[in-house]
Amino acid sequence: MAHQRVALWAAEPDLDDDINDADVDIPIPIPSSTNELYDDPNLQLDEGSLQAMQQHIAQQAAFAQIPDVVKRFIVHFHQAVLDNNLQEITLAYENTTPKTEWPEAETIAPLVNDDQIFLILYRELYYRHVYSRLQPNVDDRFHSYENSCELFNYLLNSDGPVPLSLPAHWLWDIIDEFIYQFQSFALFRSRPASKTDDELAMLGSEGGAQAWSSYSVLNVLYSLIQKSRANEWLKARAEGKSDEEIEEIVGEYGTKPLYRMLGYFSIIGLLRVHVLLGDFTLALKVMESVGLGQKAPFTAPTAAHVSTAYHAGICYFMLRRIPDAARVFTGVLNWVMRARQYHTRSYQYDQINKTADRMYALLALCHALAPTRLDDNVMNIVRERYGEQLGRMGRGEEGLSTFDELFLYACPKFICANSPPYDDPAALASMLVPPTPTSPSSQNPNVVLGDPTQRHLRSMSSHFLSLSPVPSLKSLLKLYTSLDAQKLTGFLDTSGAGVDEEEVLSWMMVMKNAGRCVGRVNTGGAAANGEKDNEEGSRPSESLLAGEWVSISDLNFNMVHIAESTVGRRYAGWFIRNSEHAARVVDGIKASPLPPRIAPPVQKKSVDGPKAEGAPRTTGQKVAWGGVKVA
Repeated sequence: MAHQRVALWAAEPDLDDDINDADVDIPIPIPSSTNELYDDPNLQLDEGSLQAMQQHIAQQAAFAQIPDVVKRFIVHFHQAVLDNNLQEITLAYENTTPKTEWPEAETIAPLVNDDQIFLILYRELYYRHVYSRLQPNVDDRFHSYENSCELFNYLLNSDGPVPLSLPAHWLWDIIDEFIYQFQSFALFRSRPASKTDDELAMLGSEGGAQAWSSYSVLNVLYSLIQKSRANEWLKARAEGKSDEEIEEIVGEYGTKPLYRMLGYFSIIGLLRVHVLLGDFTLALKVMESVGLGQKAPFTAPTAAHVSTAYHAGICYFMLRRIPDAARVFTGVLNWVMRARQYHTRSYQYDQINKTADRMYALLALCHALAPTRLDDNVMNIVRERYGEQLGRMGRGEEGLSTFDELFLYACPKFICANSPPYDDPAALASMLVPPTPTSPSSQNPNVVLGDPTQRHLRSMSSHFLSLSPVPSLKSLLKLYTSLDAQKLTGFLDTSGAGVDEEEVLSWMMVMKNAGRCVGRVNTGGAAANGEKDNEEGSRPSESLLAGEWVSISDLNFNMVHIAESTVGRRYAGWFIRNSEHAARVVDGIKASPLPPRIAPPVQKKSVDGPKAEGAPRTTGQKVAWGGVKVA
């Protein structure tokens, strides 16, 4: 190891001494050939035999130093695994969190009758402790990969489902730790400048190129999903099929809780792996059968919910779907605040709190890019922790360094799928050559350009810089209902920097474009308030990539001012058109037939004789100017 480790029994002598019914006086068998070596004084030992003898003596000494309480615990743990006693396995697993080094698997092998399956599970706990509490060296990294391969080969390549029962949180920890060790090795492998000669030789070997490769990790996760038929199981549950129909769909492996939970957790693991590799669209695509905000089909660990929301929110954030990212973060943070008191015993309690704090930082970045109304409880915590950073980021380009700092803290450590060319010393040496002004084509800048985290940082920083004029524009536009562009230019050009109207109009277009993005518009309501939304927008049948263009800004402008330009009239064309129209009218009149002649009406003579001229009329109609009125 890189440094001296304290033995488990040396640092924690007061371990739980409740298990006293196991016989731990188990001698380590010594091969007969080894006994004969001691009896023959003239025998010359070769180097291999001498090393084997020294290793056996060291193993005996290490076994003798293990306290009886540790031996009883291991024997009890092994018996619980053999009996598939889920309750005892859960109690033993929750107590396997020492703060110092565990005894090696070869040392405790005599206690468990050299049970290879239990030793594989024990090594999984051993290397997880090495990665979390100690500093793993290159041997630990390769051996942990070999043990993971043995574990998954046993689960996937056995004749039928394996007779093994493990608690849900142990199965989640297996998948979570498998991906964490893959990420840790990828980061370790990506720094060739800090490697020793032995490490360079191991990484350049054929086994070093295959260890913790992206293909092998993805192959394991997809194989677990396919073997358990987890996607088909989730789809059948969403469609409301009966238990008999679901058993027929998922087959022999999918009916076993071990494979069912491993398949479900592997889907969440794929989300994390694709996020680490930078494929955010595919990461959301693999989660469509699970959905977001859905109630888990079984009691899943808190860390699984937090990891799902964190990486899904990262996907939305990197795809510039800021409202969706803020909605996911707000929902899970409210849930974590309510459930915080129930998961304090988990060994991942500190990791859950760190992930929650990163999500608060990401919410601050979301608020800087697209200020929207969020849950008051969550936003109060964001302002309490990152109020100063929010103020700096609101001042445009001055807050770029603050934005970069928060992003590097909150984002995951992205990795590259390909390793440096350790098998080609010449190519590796050219990568490590420092750049010179006379050789701008040196490959050393590619080391920086190839860093995935820096690449994603530059992408988000350029997006933040493009929105730098927006805060100043919004502060001015909120004071007016209508504002002339020239007047707005005068307000913005207070320093005499020479801002013209065209530049201001381009800023306005940037602001208009920044106020719209693709979002899941049907996931409002409860989800926006931090509650689980199982009915609106969180159904597994709905794609997590679906969305519509929505407005995300509290300031909008739709007024269009049209300045009509007057063009001189061409009189020749006007006279020609009107002359042609007049000719057509005259031709139409001439072609029309004459109206028929109408005979004048015959007037009847009055019986009473004619009245005197000028006498007033007493009966009949009264004729008025412009019309006829009835008397």
